[in-house]
Amino acid sequence: MSPLFETIRLQDGILHNMEYHSDRLNKSRKELFGADDRLDLLLCIHIPAECKKGLFKCKVTYRLKMEEISFSAYQPRRIESLQLIADNAIRYNHKFVNRDHINRLYAQRGHCDDILLVKNGLIADTSFSNILFFDGIDWLTPASPLLPGTMRRHLLETKLVREKVITPADLPAYQKAMLINAMLPFDSSRILDTANIRF
Repeated sequence: MSPLFETIRLQDGILHNMEYHSDRLNKSRKELFGADDRLDLLLCIHIPAECKKGLFKCKVTYRLKMEEISFSAYQPRRIESLQLIADNAIRYNHKFVNRDHINRLYAQRGHCDDILLVKNGLIADTSFSNILFFDGIDWLTPASPLLPGTMRRHLLETKLVREKVITPADLPAYQKAMLINAMLPFDSSRILDTANIRF
């Protein structure tokens, strides 16, 4: 079985949303490997001195036990266009290192920067993030993501966004979109125009 991983935002020496990352790691360990113990990621990660200033990506690779913890400087890539890709067979309900299926779909993006996956007629995720849509009043996130992310969970629990069933036919009702994941918090400077979602 492919190892799994967690990507954690490390900013100025602070690891973000650690409770959510630990919850997902332990849920996967129990469902896939039968683990009954609980790992606290905050106790497992030791931040190198050179990573205590600035923005870094902390990647934790694991199966039943922790396998590797690495750190790398992070610079978000600019996503300005998305290609809708339908695939009813894709499953990514655990955060596996093996992303071959997603990568094959990503290769179909054409001239767009990324893909927006549609499964069983419902909008799901991009190749690497959850997504939000703005209807002029509220920010909404698809109710059927491939993988419910830690940032998505945080935004839902703090009531900054709401879940909604969203289909491709609904997209004209939204003016803006925003990609979110552990490294990409809610940030109005990263707005994507929904007119740049290609059918």
